[in-house]
Amino acid sequence: MTPMLKATLLASAALWALPAMAQDAVPAAAPEAPAAEAATGEEEIVVTARRIGEDLQKVPASVSAFSEKTLERIGANDITGIQGSVPNLNLVQGRGSSDATNIFIRGVGQPDALQTFDPAVGLYVDDVYFSRIRGTQLDLLDIERIEVLRGPQGTLYGKNTIGGALKVVTRRPGDELRASASVTAGSYAQLEAKASVSGPIAEGIAAGISLLRAQRDGYVEDPVLDQDYNDKDVTAGRLQIALGADDQPFRFDISVDVSHQDAALTVGQPLNTLTTLVGALPIIVLPATPPEYNFQTRVTPGLPNSTKLQHWGASVAGTYDLNDALTLKSITAYRNLRTRDYIDIDATQFEIGDVFVGVNQEQMSQELQLIYQSGAWNVVAGLYYLEEKIVSHQEAYADDLLGPLLGNPTFLRTIDDDLQTTSKAAYLNATYAITEALRLSAGIRYTEEEKVYSRTTSTFSSFAPLTANPAFAFAGLNETWSDTSPMISLDYQVSDDVMVYGRVAKGFKSGGFNGRANNPGEQAPYEPETVLSYEAGVKAAFWDRKVRANFALFYNDYSDFQARVSGTVLDPGTGLPSPELTVINAGKLEIKGAELELYATPVDGLQLDAQIGWLDAQYGEFDDVRFVAFGGSRAFQTPAFSPKWTARLGASYAFDLGESGTITLGASARYRSRMALAVDNTLSNSATEIEGLFQDAYWLYDARLVWEDAEGTFSAGLYGKNLSDEVYKTDGQEFSSVGSIRTVYFGAPQTWSFTVTAKY
Repeated sequence: MTPMLKATLLASAALWALPAMAQDAVPAAAPEAPAAEAATGEEEIVVTARRIGEDLQKVPASVSAFSEKTLERIGANDITGIQGSVPNLNLVQGRGSSDATNIFIRGVGQPDALQTFDPAVGLYVDDVYFSRIRGTQLDLLDIERIEVLRGPQGTLYGKNTIGGALKVVTRRPGDELRASASVTAGSYAQLEAKASVSGPIAEGIAAGISLLRAQRDGYVEDPVLDQDYNDKDVTAGRLQIALGADDQPFRFDISVDVSHQDAALTVGQPLNTLTTLVGALPIIVLPATPPEYNFQTRVTPGLPNSTKLQHWGASVAGTYDLNDALTLKSITAYRNLRTRDYIDIDATQFEIGDVFVGVNQEQMSQELQLIYQSGAWNVVAGLYYLEEKIVSHQEAYADDLLGPLLGNPTFLRTIDDDLQTTSKAAYLNATYAITEALRLSAGIRYTEEEKVYSRTTSTFSSFAPLTANPAFAFAGLNETWSDTSPMISLDYQVSDDVMVYGRVAKGFKSGGFNGRANNPGEQAPYEPETVLSYEAGVKAAFWDRKVRANFALFYNDYSDFQARVSGTVLDPGTGLPSPELTVINAGKLEIKGAELELYATPVDGLQLDAQIGWLDAQYGEFDDVRFVAFGGSRAFQTPAFSPKWTARLGASYAFDLGESGTITLGASARYRSRMALAVDNTLSNSATEIEGLFQDAYWLYDARLVWEDAEGTFSAGLYGKNLSDEVYKTDGQEFSSVGSIRTVYFGAPQTWSFTVTAKY
């Protein structure tokens, strides 16, 4: 821990000691606004997208919100369960890993879980930032709500929110005793148990504990090895202590969470014939057009069937109402992530692209906020500090890769790297009500980030020339980047239920170093990427708020986007081909689109909703010198994870059974048009698309039947997902410079589950 961070934490602790002694002398502020009980219907939906409690319909930005009840209604057990329920959102399990999440918003994201690559959509749990996409496959345990903020959030949320932000808000223990427990059984031997209890334990002190145990067999199998893959095995828990009631001037929240995963491999399907690195001789010949996936694959015998994760964190949040208008808040947090993943990248019985990736990551953060709310003004000012350290050890096993021309030598490459990041920021965001109907908001954030990177690559092989100079190393690469991200918006309340707004904002994603550098020069740093976003929208409610309609248009001017591209170079020492995996600032992306969210409760018991997104993403520039035939440009390619259309249509009806409770019947249909699954999606130096690295348009159908007693204490529900048993891809990898590897990953087949819940 650096002296600066120690001083910051000590200052924070001292800061809270003073108001704790003086709180009786300060008049109590009004309690914070409660969260909505549902994300549809007539209730007011309160979010904190701008760091203060606001009605969702009054926020001049694109925000989707999911309360606990809504998450239960759509059957979301983990964070990927909201996939399809937000326009222009791609949210799926990451490729080759059971603990990473691939998040794209409006065509902006980062699918690669390598530890040196930063996410492009920020994930926050109780305002604590998770700086890796590993460890974000969060199970939803005693959640108050989830907020999805679309578009750059650089002013209030900082770096790496260039595409947007996902906020998970857990339920704060309070003065009332609350308890819930649920058990779920389902397809593939699914068995899941959740329990939580919270309430007062002394005057002014409340506590809560939540526990989860979830298991499911894998839906992919190797019939020869008789092993399952793509399974689930999670144990998680969270302890929370709340000091001070919501209506008291001083509130202190302590949270500790832990998660442990012990899952099997996550395996995909190979797309094409795999070859040796030398001579390009076939290792395994596959059909030119892969057959329809049957959830069977082959895996290298002897490769451990294991991906493990240990993830825990602690945070302390203090809130002190200095007076009726001014609030001081501190958020101090520490997180520790350990992953041990084996990955069969080529998804065959041959040892071509088999790897082990072990990551030790820890981060410490401190944020101070000063919030002013009085009269025509709402102001949020803050300071932020993050210190992160990542140490990684990787092993690449490729005994089948070099080939018979070299005598079929053994091959092992090890990589050890160390990345340290220090990020500092200051921000200010203010809203002024010019009139009762017209508001002007403006904000600015300054970020300074330093990264220090070291790496050693060692090669071990029975082919002597490869081990003549076995190590490629560099140490202490140091770069500092800074950015100023402004935002301005104007909104006008046409009537009590109709608001129009316009917003311009800048987003920033930090630069970095290439964690796949195998050859001299590939370690060169890449620069930050930025986006300038223009958005206009209308938020409206009709028919006594029984109908809610939100519509937005946007245009993103995206510069210096970071692209991981692959190729082959000749090793200067051996003259042999060597994979080249580089990260470049490729050029510009131009993204425009529209989004519509509709919610209606036309009669008691009936809920209708629709979320529709349209996206037009095109490269303005994509510079790549290897595409000689096209003047060094790949701008003709299709941007990844940017389907032109996303849509979800849902309906449910609750049948009133009187004293016997209610039975709710619900169904939804989700649509996604054709989509590229990788940045590299054409043949080398060619405009010919690699068909397998695209997913054609498809629909998914879900349904549920739920009984709830009249008091809302007990419920039992039957849930079906992917009822048509659609076979669809979610992600892809292009590593053709390593044995011609191209691999795709698939979503789950048809599943059923039955859940029994009790609440108090």
